[in-house]
Formats: sequence, structure tokens, C-alpha cells
Amino acid sequence: MKNHTRVSHAALLLSAFAAHAHAAPTDRPATGAVVDASGKPVSNATASTANTDSAANNVTSSDTLDVQVNAKRLDRARNGLSPETGSSVYRFSQADIDALPAGQDTPLNQVLLQAPGVAADSYGQLHVRGDHADLQYRINGIIIPEPISGFGQTLDTRIIDQVNLLTGALPAQYGYRTAGVVDIRTKTGDAGNGGSIGVFGGSHQTLKTSADVFGSQGPFSYYFSGSLGVNNLGIENPTASANALHDHTRQGDAFGYMSYIINPLTRLSVMFGTTSNQFEIPNTPGLQTNFTLNGNNTFDSSRLNETQSELNNFAVVALQGTNGGALDYQVALFTRYTRTQFNPDPVGDLLFNGVASKDFHSNSANGAQLDTTWRLNDKHTIRSGILFQQEHAVFDDNVNVFATDADGNQASDQPFNIHDSSSKTGYLYSAYVQDEWKITDKLTLNYGLRYDKMDEYVSASQLSPRIGLVYALTPTTTFHAGYARYFTPPAFELLSGSTIGRFNGTTNQSPSAQNDPVQPERSHYFDLGVTQRLGSNVTIGLDAYYKKSTNLLDEGQFGSALIFTPFNYQYGRVYGLEFTANYKQDNVSAYLNLAYSRAQGKQIDSAQFNFDADELAYISSHWVNLDHDQRITASFGGTYDLGRTTFTFDGLVGSGLRSGFANTDRLPVYAQINLGVIQHFNQPMLGKFDARLVVVNAFNRVYELRDGSGIGVGAPQYGPHFAVYAGVTKHF
Repeated sequence: MKNHTRVSHAALLLSAFAAHAHAAPTDRPATGAVVDASGKPVSNATASTANTDSAANNVTSSDTLDVQVNAKRLDRARNGLSPETGSSVYRFSQADIDALPAGQDTPLNQVLLQAPGVAADSYGQLHVRGDHADLQYRINGIIIPEPISGFGQTLDTRIIDQVNLLTGALPAQYGYRTAGVVDIRTKTGDAGNGGSIGVFGGSHQTLKTSADVFGSQGPFSYYFSGSLGVNNLGIENPTASANALHDHTRQGDAFGYMSYIINPLTRLSVMFGTTSNQFEIPNTPGLQTNFTLNGNNTFDSSRLNETQSELNNFAVVALQGTNGGALDYQVALFTRYTRTQFNPDPVGDLLFNGVASKDFHSNSANGAQLDTTWRLNDKHTIRSGILFQQEHAVFDDNVNVFATDADGNQASDQPFNIHDSSSKTGYLYSAYVQDEWKITDKLTLNYGLRYDKMDEYVSASQLSPRIGLVYALTPTTTFHAGYARYFTPPAFELLSGSTIGRFNGTTNQSPSAQNDPVQPERSHYFDLGVTQRLGSNVTIGLDAYYKKSTNLLDEGQFGSALIFTPFNYQYGRVYGLEFTANYKQDNVSAYLNLAYSRAQGKQIDSAQFNFDADELAYISSHWVNLDHDQRITASFGGTYDLGRTTFTFDGLVGSGLRSGFANTDRLPVYAQINLGVIQHFNQPMLGKFDARLVVVNAFNRVYELRDGSGIGVGAPQYGPHFAVYAGVTKHF
């Protein structure tokens, strides 16, 4: 996923940033609440009444207030379906996002980068606690199937009312993607009518326009948002220059949420989203060709014309309700379609790579999800649910190659085409049951079982126990601990059924003929942490974790298209330590997150054809660092409010991702600091609007995220240079 505004690593600047929240679900803040360092609400969004003068709809003030009360009751019921006991939770509210230097124009991945244990990678990727991707996205409690990996963000930050990042030993409710759960509660129109329109732009010819609108009429409410943007730095620059060559991007997205309260205890909702992104692949000048085409072996690498387009659509229909007492439920039907197409330079790619491949990948997913909560008594809350998902993947690649001799040398300068296509349908099934047991007022235990089954390129299943506890030792000290058995299928949308043997004797021949199927990862996960409030202004937290895996999953970019391919290490181990601290007093707030992590694998046992023989041999007998293993990651920031003006800053520091043969080297330490100022206006004629100025990489420390070496790493990528952006948002 890729940042289209190029405002990298923007700060999450608020009082309760990145605080551990280990409360039971009943202690979670209601929708619209601002949370403090302990995760408790300090203020609630003020409900406003709808227009009471519409005789056509016969809506009275009392009717409107009743609808709002019913909506809040249903919100609390839905929130109660998602337990957190024993895991680590980091919360970001709408107010937090508005306080960012770029506000709601901050991409979601850069919001999440401000949580501890989250490391940045190229193409907007995130690595949480040493895992490659493995993130699950939920919107209003419903799993949204993941899209094919690419550069663009698929979810706009603008839609968020609150987002929680859950990590650690998760309750039995959460499966498949378990490195982190990005749990989003969207904005709604329950509280009244309004909206906003904004313009954001600056360096690299960045220009983005966006708008949203929300409202309600009786039992019906809605929220819609959309944005369109262009810039000339859509993908990280492969060179250290300030401006990338051939890096234009066009991106657009839309989201809608509609809700109808059937009766005080039942709500029907519909939501949908679409994202369409087009990218030019940036060029590196001065490269030398490696092949000959029709007698020619010269080409200006700065004039290559590779492009990639991405589309992601999803829709959900959900029925959610409560009996007003012991039982809450939500049943949802969902669908998602995603596609990615890579278009090569038909001449240049052959001259440089010996391969020019037009790659089309698509995946459609349909399924159903049911979650229930039954409050058996004051001590026990039983939660259960099922999930079914069907996916259909299509791969259609047209590959131009040269013939080679027995030694692998080019034998002809006349290319020929190989059509490589395949399709596959796969299925996922899961069920869980768990009990949240309040043993005492201070001690809560959550234990359960989860069953997962996959029937895709391989068939496998697992019964997974989960257990987590929270112990409030004192009013200011809280411990949590948990164990989880995880079952993680490979990303079906990235797997291919192509036959590698058809490329033998060509410039696209694989280094190895071995191609064992990619297996699901099975792991044991342990988590232990403590949160301590120091007075009323400071909160600190410490969290340790350890994961031992069989068939540890990783992904790499091995082909010409910038699409990732999964593979397994037979053995894996990941462990680390996270420290968090935040401070809030009056008009000043600050935070600091520091994480240590190690992620290692040994013996590649699937998709071996992507690797050279010497690399395979080395990894078979050595523990190697995963390519995304970053030993030290830190994030920090703060805000200062001066009347209607907010001054902000944030920063990221990393010890460097891995590089070199079998990831035996690493890139240098890097740091980036961003500055911002936000001015709030409320003029008699113009009303409320905000203006902001953002400086990215204020000290212009040029750094390299990737150098093009390492396991499954493609081209080099550099972080952003010094850049300036400005934006105006009008509220109505």
C-alpha cells in the first residue's frame, strides 16, 4: 500500500496516544469518545438532534432522541461482541486523527506506524511485531477480505471514528491474520447532519480534493466520503535524488455507510467501498542493458514506461441486534473484488531483464460472518461465532522471453510469447467459542477454542486454544498475559497455480525446479505486559512477546511485477520487547514508543524455485533474519495548543531493514522528523474551517529503506526528501 500524499510518518498527536488498554469490553469507550492514557473515555461526542420541522416525515424531537438512544444502545451491543482481554490494544480516535499534521489526509498506514512494534517498509507496507503483513482489517466488527498487495491504500483515514490496533495473544474470536487486527469503527450520521470539503497539496505536484457528508432522518442515517488525488511521488524513489523520474500517480476512493433502525433492538446496515489507483513505476537512470533485441542492445533506462493499476471493491450487508439484556448478535454477508495489472515496457524490459511480462491478477471473495454474545450471569460472558469464505483467484500473464542455451545464455535476439494462466477456487471455514470469566473485581480470565480449516492449494485444519487474563493489581497498575495457538493460511490472492517448467530454456527460467506448495503457518504465541499510571499525567507500559512457528510465512517480490509471493520457512522464531510512554497536562502532550524485535527463519520448504541454489543451501543450515527484521524501532511526537493554534511534531527512528546475501547485512540507521501547525478558524461569514502546514523530513536526512538486495527484495527505495504541504478543510 502506498502513500499518495507523501506525508510520511505523520505524528499521532494526542493525550492518549498508543496507551495500552487492557480493560474488559464493558470498559471500552462508546463511539465518539476521546480516550485518555488508560483507554477510559474523558468526554463523549455531543449528540445533536435532527431537523424536527419535517412534517412529511412526522419526525418529532422526542422521536429523534429515541433513535439516537437506540443507536447508542446498538453501538454498545456491537462493541461488546469484540473482546480484548489479554491482548495489547492501541487506540486512535477521530480527534487523534484530526490533530495529525496532515489530519484526515494522513494515510492509514502512517497512522498505525505511530504504535509500538510497527515498522515501515517500502510500498507502504507495515510489519507488526516481526511479521510480514499478516494484518486483519475489520470495519464495524466485520472482516473485510484483504486485497492483492500493491502500493495504494485501500481504506481512507477519513472514514474513521475510532481505530484500534490489537496485537499479542488474541482471543479466540480472531483468526487467520493475527499479527495485528485493525478494528475500525466508521463515522455515522446518527448524531446529526453535516460534512466537510477539503483541499490538500504541495511538493511533488501533490493535489488532493476530498469531501464527506453525513446525516439522519428518523431511523435512517448515512455517511459518505470520497477523495481524488494526484502527485509525482506515488512510489518510493529508487534513487537518492529529490525528485523521482516517471512516478506519477492518480488515486481515488469512495466509501458509504447506511443504517436503518428497524426497532429499538435491531439495526440493518449496508456499507461499501471502492479504491482505484494508477501508478507509474519510477526509473533509475544510467543502467546498462543485459540482452539484445533485434540486433539492438541500447536503451535509456530513464525512459522506461512500466505502469501498474489497482482496483479494490467491497460491500457488506449486516443485521445487528440485542434483546436488551443477555444476548447480542451480528450476522453479515460480505463480498470483495480486487485486481492488479502490471504493464511492462515491451522493449526496455526485454533489454534489461530478458523478460517483459504483462501480469493480470484478480480475486473475488464472498462469505458470511456471525458473532454472538451471551451474558450468562455477572461472572460469565459467552461469545461464539462462525465464518465462511469462498475465494476465486485468476492469473493471466503474457510473458515475452528469449530462448537460452544449455548454459543459460541468450541464444536468440528474437523474443517469443508464453501465455501463462490459471485459476483456483478456495474455501475458509472457522468457528470459535470463548468465556470471559470475571473471577474477581480485579481479575478477568478469557479462555476459548477456535477451529480453522482451509481448502485451497493445500487442505489443512487446526483446533487452537486461547487464554488471556487481566489483573488490576492496584488502581494504577494493570498486568495482562496470554497464550494463543495460531493457524495462518497463506494469502490466497497471491498464490499461483502456474507451471514453472514451461519457462525452461528461456530467460525466465527459474533458478530451481523445486516448487513445494505453500503451507499454513502454525505457531505458539506468548504475551506478557504491564501498564502503570504515574500520577495523573504520565502512563508507561512494557510488553514482551515470543512466537515459535512451524512453516513460518514470509513474502517476497520475485517477479517483474511489484506483487508479492508467499513462501515458508520450516522453522521460525520471533520475539521482542516494547516500551510506551505518554504525557498529557493542560495544553501539552507527548509520547514515546520504543521496540526491540528479532524475526528469524530457517530452511525454506516451499516455493523454492524463487531462490538461487547457494541461498537455499545457506538458509537450510542457518537461522537467517527475515528481510523485514528491524532490530530497533522508535516513534515519538508531541503537541502544543496555543489558543486556536496547534503546533505538532513527530518522528521515526529505525535501525535499518535487512539486506545482502540471505539477509546477512542490514541498512544504516535512519531517522525522520516531521513538523506541523494547524490553525482553527470560526469566522462569522465563513463558519468553521481548519488550515494546516506540514513539513516532511524537516532536517532532510536522506535515507534508504531498501537497497535492492536481500531475500525477495526488488529495487532500491529511498525515504522522502524535505517537502512542504498545506491544506484547508471547510466544515458545514
